[in-house]
Amino acid sequence: MNLLDNEYNNYDGNLGVEYCKDGTKFIVWAPNANNVRLALFGKDEKNYTNAPEEILDMNRGVQGTWNIEVKRNLEGEFYNYLIINSGNEREVVDPYAKALGVNGNRGMVIDLKKTDPINFEEDRKPELSSATAAVIYEVHVRDFSINENSGISSNKKGKYTAFCEHGTTIPGKYTKTGIDYLMELGITHVHLLPAFDYETVDESKPDMPQYNWGYDPKNYFAPEGSYSTNPFNGEKRIREFKEMVKSIHKAGLRVVMDMVYNHTYKSHESNLNLAVPGYYYRQDQNGNFSNGSGCGNELASERYMVRKLIVDSVIYWAKEYHIDGFRFDLMGLHDIETMKQIRAELDKIDTSILMYGEGWTGGWTPLSGEESSVKQNIVKFDKMQIAAFSDDTRDSVKGHVFNINEKGYVNGRTGLEESIKFCIVGATGKQGINYDKVIYSRFAWANEPYQCINYISAHDNYTLWDKLYLTNNESSQEKRKNMNKLAAAIVLTSQGIPFFQAGEEFLRTKKNDDGSFSHDSYNAPDSVNNLEWDRVFEYKEIVNYYKGLIKLRKKYKAFRMNSSEEIRKNLTFLEYGEDFYKENVVAYKIEDNSEKNLCNTIVVIFNPNDEEAFIDLKECGWSVLVNKERAGVDEIYAIEGNSITVPSKCAHVLIKK
Repeated sequence: MNLLDNEYNNYDGNLGVEYCKDGTKFIVWAPNANNVRLALFGKDEKNYTNAPEEILDMNRGVQGTWNIEVKRNLEGEFYNYLIINSGNEREVVDPYAKALGVNGNRGMVIDLKKTDPINFEEDRKPELSSATAAVIYEVHVRDFSINENSGISSNKKGKYTAFCEHGTTIPGKYTKTGIDYLMELGITHVHLLPAFDYETVDESKPDMPQYNWGYDPKNYFAPEGSYSTNPFNGEKRIREFKEMVKSIHKAGLRVVMDMVYNHTYKSHESNLNLAVPGYYYRQDQNGNFSNGSGCGNELASERYMVRKLIVDSVIYWAKEYHIDGFRFDLMGLHDIETMKQIRAELDKIDTSILMYGEGWTGGWTPLSGEESSVKQNIVKFDKMQIAAFSDDTRDSVKGHVFNINEKGYVNGRTGLEESIKFCIVGATGKQGINYDKVIYSRFAWANEPYQCINYISAHDNYTLWDKLYLTNNESSQEKRKNMNKLAAAIVLTSQGIPFFQAGEEFLRTKKNDDGSFSHDSYNAPDSVNNLEWDRVFEYKEIVNYYKGLIKLRKKYKAFRMNSSEEIRKNLTFLEYGEDFYKENVVAYKIEDNSEKNLCNTIVVIFNPNDEEAFIDLKECGWSVLVNKERAGVDEIYAIEGNSITVPSKCAHVLIKK
C-alpha cells in the first residue's frame, strides 16, 4: 500500500478547472508537495514556448489538494502548475486538463459550452436493443480518410471532420466511401483507436506526414490535436471531435473510444509522476516502476486517486462527448473493483454504453491475479456488461497471432472443433463442448454472451488477409477468399459481440515497401496503414458477403441471444457420427424454445475441409440463406429433401420454412 493512500489524502471532489466568466477555480491533487503555484501564459496559441506572464501562489486545501480562484475572465488562457516536491520545482500539465495547447504541453481555460456544435444538446445515441446486437468496426482516425482515393475533401483527410462528410465515392466510380460506406455496411459501432491526447505525433508540424496508433497516453481528458484542423487551438479539437460524434450518431452509428489507462508514454517525467512522485505507478520489490504493460510502467488502478482519475475520465468522455462505449487496452492491468466502479457509474448515464477490453497483461505485474481483470476473472463480474476479447476465437479460427506459420480452423489446421464450438456459444458454459480440447480455456470464462468479444483481426498483428497468405501462399486467391468468408461467418453468426478490423471485409493488407507484411504497424507510414478504398470496388463480393452476414445477424435474434440460459435452451450441436461423418465439420441448430421470438429453426454448418461434407438434416423444408457465394436474409434456394452437401471451405446457414 502506498503511504499516500489514506483517508487524509483520498479526495472525492472535483479536480481541474471550473470556469466562470467572473472567476475561474483551479484545484490539483498534490498531497506531498512543499508548494504549488499557478503559471498563466496568456492567450497566444502560437506562442507556446513563452515564459509565464503571471505566477500566483495556490492555497493548500483539504485531503492533499491545492487551489486558487482567479477572479477575472480567463477564457482562452493557457496554464500549468509549478509544483515543488523534495525541494525541486517542476512545471506540470494539469492531469485533469479538459483543453490543451499544441502537443498537450499546456492546459487551457475554456468555456466548454462554446465547444458544442449546433444542437449538440439534442444529440442522441442510436437505439441498441442489447449489447449482443452490437457489430463493432475498429478504425484509426487517420487511416479512415487519408488514402488518395477516399473521396474525402483534402482539408479533412486524416481528421475528425472526415467522419462528417457525406456523398463521398471512389473517384470515377459510384462506390461509396467514408461515413456513407459505414452506414451501408451495416455495423452499429465505430471503434476509434486512441483519440485522447497522446505523445508521439508532433502536433506543431501538421503538414509533415506522421503516424502513430496512439497507445502513448499523455493527457486523459482532452482529444488528440493531430486529428484537428488546428492543433494549436484547444477549442477547435474539442468542437471537431464533438462534430464527429454527432455526425456518426446522425448516421445511425455509435462511437467507441479506445482508452489506454494501463500506462503512460513517459514514466518518471510524466505529468502524473511530476505531480505526485511514485504514487500513480506500481513498483516492484526493488522500488522500481513495474512493467506489466511492456511500455515501461503501469498505472496502479487499485489506489484510490488513480481509480478516481480513471473513473472520472471515462465518465467525462461519456457525458461531455456522448461516447457510447469504451475499450480498455491491457484491461488485465486494471483491478476488478475499478472496472466495477466504471460500470456502475456508466449505468447511471446509460446502461447501453459498452465496456470491453483485452483480458491479459503485457508482462509480469505486482497486481494480484485474484484482483486482475484478466479473461479468467470475467466470471467475477457476475452479470455486468464488461467483456473481454476472445483469443480463443481469434487463434482457433486463423492460427496463432505470433506464430506466422501456425494455421487455424479455416486455413488448414485440424482438431479445432471444440474451440469453434466455444466461440459459437460466446465463451459461456454449454453441454456438448469438450472444454479440455479448447485451445486456451478449460472452462467457460463468460457468465453471459455479452461478456465475450468474438474477433479474428484487430490493429495488432497481421491482418486476416495477410495471415491467410502467409499460412497458405500455395493456395489460389479464390481459395483464400473462401477462407476469409468462412472466418467472417463464424464470428458473425456466433453468440457474443462481434468485432472486426476496418478493411477486413475488403481483404485489407499491410505491405511494407520491401513487399513483406507488417505485423506491428504502430508507427508505419500511411502507405502501410491507410484504408485502400479501391479494394472496396475490387473485392465487392467479399464486402457484400459481410453486409449479408451483418444483415442476417440483425434480423434474427437467434444470433444475438442475450443470456447464457437462452443459449443453453435454444442451441444444440449436431453430432459427428450421427448427423455427419466428416471430421472438422461443426454444425449446430437453434430452435426457439424460450418463446422470445428468436426465429424459425436455423441450422448453421461450417466445413473447413478441402472436400465437401454431407449433413443429415433429419427433416425437410429448408431454405439456404448463406452459402459459399452469398450471404443475407433472402432465400438463395430451397433444399429438396432432408439433407445437404456442403462444399469445401464454406459456411451454410439454413432456415426452416
